[in-house]
Amino acid sequence: MKFNKLLLLFLLFFGLFTNAQQDTVIAKPLSEYAPELLKTDEYGLKYYYDEGQKARIYEINGENVVVMDELVLFKKPRFNNQLDQNYYYFLNKKLNRVYPLFLTALEQYEDIQQEMRTLDKEDQRKYVNSRQSKLADQYEMQLRDLTTTEGKVFAKLMNRATGKTVYDIIKELRGGWSAFWWNVKGKVADVDIKQPYNPHQDRSDEFIESLLQSNWNSGYLKPYPGYLSFKVKK
Repeated sequence: MKFNKLLLLFLLFFGLFTNAQQDTVIAKPLSEYAPELLKTDEYGLKYYYDEGQKARIYEINGENVVVMDELVLFKKPRFNNQLDQNYYYFLNKKLNRVYPLFLTALEQYEDIQQEMRTLDKEDQRKYVNSRQSKLADQYEMQLRDLTTTEGKVFAKLMNRATGKTVYDIIKELRGGWSAFWWNVKGKVADVDIKQPYNPHQDRSDEFIESLLQSNWNSGYLKPYPGYLSFKVKK
C-alpha cells in the first residue's frame, strides 16, 4: 500500500501586516488582550495564541508579528475506481459522526490516567473501584451502540491518540479476561479492537488519516491535544 507523502509546511510570518494582509489574518496589539491570556515562548517573548486562526501573535517594536502553526497536509488518496472514491466519502461521514464521541472518551481516559499518577497505592485502589469500572462500562456501551464502520473508526482514533488499542485500554481498566471477551465480541461484529492504526499499510487507515488532516486544516473538526505527535514507521 503506497502511502501519500506527508507535507509539512512551516508558515512563519516574521513581517509587518498591512491592511490587506489583515483580511486573511486578524492580529490585534497585545495590549488589547487580557494579560492572563498571554503566554511566554521559549525565548521569553510574550504572545497571544489565537485558537481560531491557529497562530501566535507577537508584538515586536510596536508592530504585530504572526507565526502560523505547522500545517500537515495530505493529498487525497488515488482512487482505484468510483467505488473506492465513494468509500472515502462514506468514511468521512462516519468520522464526523464518531469524532465527538471519541473526544469525550479520550478526555475521560486521560483524566483518569493523570489522576492515578497523583495517588498513592491505597488511594489508587479506591479510585480504581470508583472510576475505572464505570469508564470501562462506558467504553463497552459506546462500542455496542456504534455501527460496524463507526466502531472501526472509533477504535483506530483511540489507537492513534493513545498508542494503545481499545483491547489494551479495556485490559488496563478491567483486566485481561474482560478484554479477551470484548475482542471476541468485536470480531463477531467485524471490529478487531486489537488491530493497530497504520495508514502506511491499511487502505482504510490511509483514508482516515487523509480525512483527519483535511478536516483539521479546514476547521471542521477540532484537533485533540497532541495530535501532531502521532508517528508510525513504514
